[in-house]
Parts: sequence; structure tokens; C-alpha cells
Amino acid sequence: MIRMATSMGDIRIELFAEQAPKTVENFLKYMGDGHYNSTIFHRVIPGFMIQGGGFDGNFIELPTMRPIVNEAGNGLSNARGTLAMARTNEINSATCQFFINAADNTFLDHQDDTPDGFGYCVFAQVVEGMEVVDAILEVETGRHGPHEDVPLKPVVIKSVTQE
Repeated sequence: MIRMATSMGDIRIELFAEQAPKTVENFLKYMGDGHYNSTIFHRVIPGFMIQGGGFDGNFIELPTMRPIVNEAGNGLSNARGTLAMARTNEINSATCQFFINAADNTFLDHQDDTPDGFGYCVFAQVVEGMEVVDAILEVETGRHGPHEDVPLKPVVIKSVTQE
């Protein structure tokens, strides 16, 4: 079990190591290195998702390890409460950023092996603390430089630890 302590409360997460082994290993490596400590949820879109893990409190992008293989074809769906890896338009570009689905976002699931249809790898599930996720979804957002949907008052990921 993983405990994500945020400035708005704790979120407990179960990892799906069997279905997404490389993704879980990657997440645990970042966690073990303390990478997620004092990062922010930098993108909050009500009815869609909250994204974090890549920027510190000063909105400086943190260094990352090499991108990982996208395991989106693992049969898991981007359902409400699941965690998935964020990525660019390139299929195998996920590094440290993740998002928590605020709704059943099945359009993000693996459809086919094309860049448009590959999908986003689900690797975990919120088991306690969806009320915290829902509270984060209600914060006021705006622009920060080129970024949209940024909480005006930072929502901090204080720590991510294994229980």
C-alpha cells in the first residue's frame, strides 16, 4: 500500500504490479528516490483528472530518468480512481508524471497500437481518499506561464511512501 500525503489530505493507493510491472517498478524507483516529495498537482481538470509528479513548488520541472515502455495494453481501464502515467504524443514517453482519473475516462484506454489509439497505462487504484481527490478537483485554477488548469493555491504532494 502506498500513502500519498498531500496538503489536502492523504490518498492511499494500491499498485498493480502484476498487470503493469515496468510502470510500477518505475513509480517505486521515483518514490524511493524521494522524487515525489514536495511536488505539486500542476494540472487539475474537474470531471477529468488531476496530474502531478513532475514539478516542484516553484513550478520548476524536475529531472527524470529515461522514459519507460507503455504498458497500456494490460487490460486495465482508466476508470474513476485509477492512476495512469502521463505522457507526450509519443507512445513510450512516460517518465515520472502520473494522473488520477476523476471520471471513467475509457477514451484513454488502449484501443490499438497507433499513436492515437495506444492509450495511457493504468498502474494503480485509489483505495482510500477519493474525497481528497474530489476536493482537489474543486480548487480554483488558472494559467501559469504556458500551463493551463494550474491550481492558484498550490496543492502539494508532501510525500509518497510505502506502508
